[in-house]
Amino acid sequence: MKNSLLPYRQIENSSSMKVEIWSDVMCPFCYIGKRKFENALAEFPQKDKIQVEWKSFQLNPEMKTEPGKGINEYLAETKGWTPEYAQQVNDHVTNMAAEVGLEYNMDKAVLANSFDAHRFLQFAKTKGLGDQAEEQLFKAYFTDGKNTADHETLVELGAAIGLDSAELKTVLEGTRFSEDVRKDVYEAQQVGARGVPFFVLDRKYAVSGAQPSEAFLGALEQSFGEWEKANPALLVALGDGASCTPDGQCE
Repeated sequence: MKNSLLPYRQIENSSSMKVEIWSDVMCPFCYIGKRKFENALAEFPQKDKIQVEWKSFQLNPEMKTEPGKGINEYLAETKGWTPEYAQQVNDHVTNMAAEVGLEYNMDKAVLANSFDAHRFLQFAKTKGLGDQAEEQLFKAYFTDGKNTADHETLVELGAAIGLDSAELKTVLEGTRFSEDVRKDVYEAQQVGARGVPFFVLDRKYAVSGAQPSEAFLGALEQSFGEWEKANPALLVALGDGASCTPDGQCE
């Protein structure tokens, strides 16, 4: 009988490597970090084997939602800055955002407690829409000047990514996903996150802050190389051939 080579497929012991990202919607560097990470991921050859999960983190859990107060006034009150210096800082951050293609309108930003926005994220994650929800929240806060604590606004953001409006409204009116938010905050402490954005790759490597895309790419390469060694692919021939089974039957 003439031997022939059979095509084969790969069966992964674990289908993808997880990257967890802790962030807060009111953190300007989190949106910038998101873009820089995405740029790195786009260059990563094995990007299809990377699973990204967004995690909740609150920079100021006690913050009151105050639509009438400007961000410069808030920074002056909380950090002891002059309004002029606060404006300089925001201008600098706006320029940083522009470098990665983001439009920041800090003068339109609405001061808002982010807890319900995080519950919105947690709900979206159950529908496989975590990344889309995070993008909507950032854009709403930094570009569009929307109140991300307002339930109607969150329902609109949800509808834009395909979430069921009635279900989301019910979630927001109750307390669902509150524990999920608190769990993420607790986990952040356990993995050493003292600020955001905070990226954890395969629960082995961490990247803190909105690092250059090159730094993210290097972290992806190193962590994925180790993950791949620990999760070798099994090659399975497609087709039938002579074989024996545990019960002693050979054909």
